[in-house]
Amino acid sequence: MMKAFSLLTAALLLLATAAMAAAIPSGTLTFTITPTVKADTGNVTAWVPYPMSDNFQTIGDMSVSGNYQASAIYRDPASEVVYLFADWKRPVKSPTLVMRFHVTQKDRRNTAIKDNGDAYPELVREYLKATAYVPADDPQMKAIADKVTAGKTGTLEKARAVYDWVVENTFRDPDVKGCGLGQPTRTLNQCRGGGKCADLSTVFVTLARAAGIPAKDVYGLRLATPKDGDVTSGFHCWAEFYLPGTGWVMADPADVRKMMLVHKLELKDADDWRTFFWGGDDLFRLVLEKNGRGANLVGADGPINYFMYPAAQVDGDMLNYFDAKGFSYKVEFKQDK
Repeated sequence: MMKAFSLLTAALLLLATAAMAAAIPSGTLTFTITPTVKADTGNVTAWVPYPMSDNFQTIGDMSVSGNYQASAIYRDPASEVVYLFADWKRPVKSPTLVMRFHVTQKDRRNTAIKDNGDAYPELVREYLKATAYVPADDPQMKAIADKVTAGKTGTLEKARAVYDWVVENTFRDPDVKGCGLGQPTRTLNQCRGGGKCADLSTVFVTLARAAGIPAKDVYGLRLATPKDGDVTSGFHCWAEFYLPGTGWVMADPADVRKMMLVHKLELKDADDWRTFFWGGDDLFRLVLEKNGRGANLVGADGPINYFMYPAAQVDGDMLNYFDAKGFSYKVEFKQDK
């Protein structure tokens, strides 16, 4: 117990030191997309999440370049994704697309989480709906949500109960590729609760909606310690729920389970991590998309389950963004001096 506590304390001190060293994290991110093609390739299309400024991040100095024939910025109304589109017709050279921008971020912690008991605004009620990607009406999900929130009153109590249930009934599976598939019923059943961030976050979102709490997935990059170099491995998913009197509140049960795995902690020793990732944190995160489920991208053969990674299609075949050989892309960060 003492050893586990010491490890956790040391880890939290390291995180706090990193956060203080980057009080106002800022820098330039560069996305380089290079789909693999053959000599007889006829058409290539690429889509890249296009980040927007919000209350916690400011995006500026956006530039797009490459050897494409056409490009545009689109927004899919249903999934809410905003993305960069590029198209190549019979490319002579290897297709290349570069998106570069500057980001400055504020602390994402919400230190005044209050539930005033008001009704959800009409626009927020959209995030109560069950969809093919967020099956909140699934009998199993509904049964879990009802059991977890039994006796709880108000959005805040219910959301925290769902968060705790996800932390206690899932685990991080290091063998899962990338961020996972983001299929909640599969995660709980076939995978027995195991998965990566896209899997665990969407379990929270689905159960929250099943409990009558507006919630949505958030997709971005986890850059806890800003540094120069390749940050392609930093893609990460978390969640938000709507709390009357406060607004959208961040929750990240997946990172709780990651820290438990990294530091070999049992549930009884993970309370500090539960607190740290509840209501926001002071780590450097870039939001790429919110909601982002079932994105219908211009020119794509079909909807994408969740849109976070760059995507590309060659002659009608969607490339696997988990396959570095078949679809090459890189994300690089250069911290402000």
